[in-house]
Amino acid sequence: MNNQKLKRSGVKRAPHVSQKPGHLFVLSAPSGAGKTTLRRAILDQFSDLLYSISYTSRKPRNGEHDSVDYHFIGKAEFETGIAQDRWAEWAKVHGNYYGTSAHFLNQNLADGKNILLDIDVQGTRQILNRYPESITIFVMPPSLEILRNRLESRGTDSAQTIALRLKNAKKEMAQQKLYRHVIINDRFADALAQLASIIEKYRITR
Repeated sequence: MNNQKLKRSGVKRAPHVSQKPGHLFVLSAPSGAGKTTLRRAILDQFSDLLYSISYTSRKPRNGEHDSVDYHFIGKAEFETGIAQDRWAEWAKVHGNYYGTSAHFLNQNLADGKNILLDIDVQGTRQILNRYPESITIFVMPPSLEILRNRLESRGTDSAQTIALRLKNAKKEMAQQKLYRHVIINDRFADALAQLASIIEKYRITR
């Protein structure tokens, strides 16, 4: 029915409603900087913030649950996903694949939902290639020495593993300029307040 017929019939055309897309928040940090604790706390604080659960080809560890900690899938399925461009970002680490579902991001962003993504620097570069408007946030330890103390206090890693984590942390911290926001996690309460302020500034509310 064209506009002239609509006028004669008295039928009004429904106004076009444009759905404003949601925001993608990308959180990264060196191992031991407190990112996981911050992520859990911020998800408790913002009930409307979706968390993108990564996919992996590795086997679940003790205490891990499918679709909670990761989506656990087979290596062949993951590689098929690579061929089909299923992953918004992916990497192979110690023989295991890890990746983020492009469908999950695309569908929920289009629906106007805000998403939190917890990935490393390499993954962030891939995400920015596909989602350049992402709000990227890097969590820094106050210093490498404090980071070393935190890693040693865990009591879970060998000296060799801690040395490797510190080496990787130094490389990651050197790339902090890739991120739009940087939070120094000296006091947890202050770091959480900064993270909440950033998310509150950008997030879409319904």
